[in-house]
Amino acid sequence: MRNISDIIEQYLKHILHESPEGAIEIQRSELAEKFQCVPSQINYVIGTRFTLEKGYLVESKRGGGGYIRLQKIELPSLGTLQIHILQSIGSHIDQTSAEGLIYQLKEGKHISHKEAGVLSAAVSRDVLAIKLPLRDEIRAKLLKAMLISLLSK
Repeated sequence: MRNISDIIEQYLKHILHESPEGAIEIQRSELAEKFQCVPSQINYVIGTRFTLEKGYLVESKRGGGGYIRLQKIELPSLGTLQIHILQSIGSHIDQTSAEGLIYQLKEGKHISHKEAGVLSAAVSRDVLAIKLPLRDEIRAKLLKAMLISLLSK
């Protein structure tokens, strides 16, 4: 059974996908009421599952007329995707940013779920058991090489 965070995430992704503008504005309290949870649960879902690394732009205004605006950021076309990857990764990348990029590529259907799993496993800090900053440099080189190879199909 899915937990409430998964349900809220799927609901937000669904209404975002259905939005002709590619963006939605929601009220935290209304969403919390709809899912019968506390507003901090909404904050948690948005803060962890709708990040810039995962391809979302979040704008929040608190207060009486406050809202949360979510917008999906689309990746460039495949022709410019490799350049985007090289610029995004740079000479080093931490695990959270790497996982966010992999997630974004999976969500954009540039890589499969299985490929995303392999990439995540390969760049994990458990596998790259090396001290920083060398670990982030090796992760960047590995991730670039694997993604360029996968996206050159």
